[in-house]
Amino acid sequence: MSVRLRPRLLASLLACALLAACRATAPASDASPVVDTPAGVGGLTDVVLEGRVTGAFADGLGGWFVESPGARGDAPRAVFVEGVDGQPVPATGAHVRVTGALRRADGLPTLQPAKVETLATPAPALTPLRLSGPPEDWPSLAGRWVRIEAPLTLSGQHDLARRGSLVASFDGRLFVPTELAHPGVQAATVQAANAQRRVLLDDGREAAPEDGAPWYLPATARALRSGSVLTGVEGIVDHRHGAWRLQLTAPVQVQPAPRPAPPRVDGDVRLAAFNLENLFNGDGRGGGFPTPRGVATPAELARQLDGLVTTIAALDADVAALMELENDGFDRDSSIAHLVDALNAAGPARDWRFVDAGVGPGSDAIRVGLIYRATRVRPDGRPATLTGGPFDRLSRVPLAQAFVPVHAGGVDGAAFTVVAVHFKSKGCGQADGADRDRGDGQACWNATRTDSARRLRDWLATAPTGASEHVAVVGDFNAYAMEDPIRVFRDAGWQDPFAAAGAPAHSFVFDGQAGRLDHLLLTPALAARVAGAAKWHSNADEPADMREREARGPWRSSDHDPLVVGLRLRTE
Repeated sequence: MSVRLRPRLLASLLACALLAACRATAPASDASPVVDTPAGVGGLTDVVLEGRVTGAFADGLGGWFVESPGARGDAPRAVFVEGVDGQPVPATGAHVRVTGALRRADGLPTLQPAKVETLATPAPALTPLRLSGPPEDWPSLAGRWVRIEAPLTLSGQHDLARRGSLVASFDGRLFVPTELAHPGVQAATVQAANAQRRVLLDDGREAAPEDGAPWYLPATARALRSGSVLTGVEGIVDHRHGAWRLQLTAPVQVQPAPRPAPPRVDGDVRLAAFNLENLFNGDGRGGGFPTPRGVATPAELARQLDGLVTTIAALDADVAALMELENDGFDRDSSIAHLVDALNAAGPARDWRFVDAGVGPGSDAIRVGLIYRATRVRPDGRPATLTGGPFDRLSRVPLAQAFVPVHAGGVDGAAFTVVAVHFKSKGCGQADGADRDRGDGQACWNATRTDSARRLRDWLATAPTGASEHVAVVGDFNAYAMEDPIRVFRDAGWQDPFAAAGAPAHSFVFDGQAGRLDHLLLTPALAARVAGAAKWHSNADEPADMREREARGPWRSSDHDPLVVGLRLRTE
């Protein structure tokens, strides 16, 4: 037997679905604040909603939120009311009755008001729903006024200057799933937990905040680092731009994460890795600006070089592998020569040199490079490069160079090889076939990165520099710790000195999730000589616009954090 619902009952059921548990036939005089009326045109449902204004965002979001306690034990009801030109906007705390058409817009119950009445009687008593942990279901709280009792961790700020929003999280910062778990089912489990723990904090506006500073942060928090702790978070649960968020109604208290001092590691030889984020120096003689991938003016180049030099000098490394250098040769006008000149000008030893590969390496617009301290190490033989396959046009050509430690002008220790690498990025542009995103957490181009890792591993087994026992592969793999390219080396016995660090390390923050794209992998013989390993969180946790706000210093000199490892290689 089929049952045909009457239009009035159908409209009532739709209203109930949108407003949690409203009563289908509540009259206007009943304690329930929602009264349904016949369905309007276009599938919208006409309702009357009476309640308290919990947040007025007419100047920003173009509307305001209304909530009322549920009648007879029903759940509270909350909606977003769209503003109407010419109609006054009631103040936060006002008692209102709104008549209009109800719909669900971007996951949020939304009223298109036909009539708004501000009532003289006091608004219903209402307090924010208190959350001591992440809710099981954010959609069930749509439009609700909530206060988070637990401390939140600032996990990301990529939209702070653009939209005034921060990525915060319950129970500590968020990590990329494949930094912690194997791709596939395990990574999906971590991602689901991240989604539940994550909440966006927003400033109630769609436009960029003035001077990049949203009203809910103290003025001293403009340089707020990821990892900072936020308390007193209170606002309205909203859904915009594909994500659940809180439109804040009160200032947030901040416990800033401190800037860390440069790392100090033991050992007599120190290796570093640093992605320079597109060091292009124009024509090397003051012209050629804007550059294709780097800065736009000589003044910006001077500021970029200052941050890079300050960072590299603070690491106190003997050999540094560099990524995202302009691929413009090795003469005095090249980007690598310009960087080494700047390092030597900063002193005091003025002993920085670079490895000259002759050409390239590779034909990409950017390349890897190796620089070293001539008073501490000496190149041993010629550099070697690996070409062909994925290194022709996707992953950057690896550069390997053997070194020996020196002391008082003479060789003093075991030879070692440093290999600078930079594999294909995760962006999905032109990805096809096996390189498409397979939904396992490794994003696009994983097949190419894994092929790059296998070819590199097999090439190094042939000892291309003549030193095969002590080898370090270091640089930007564009793969997190548990992904296939890293496992290619780990499964072959190569060791990661950061794997036993306890708390997860990171060198990069993307979309509010931290992880390691930058790695240093060692042969077992070289791993046995590790004296210390550290990442300097001078960049990834800083706001993206920090380099424009601070004229000098290492902070946000790149988008990647540098790493440094100390080795015991000298003769005892």
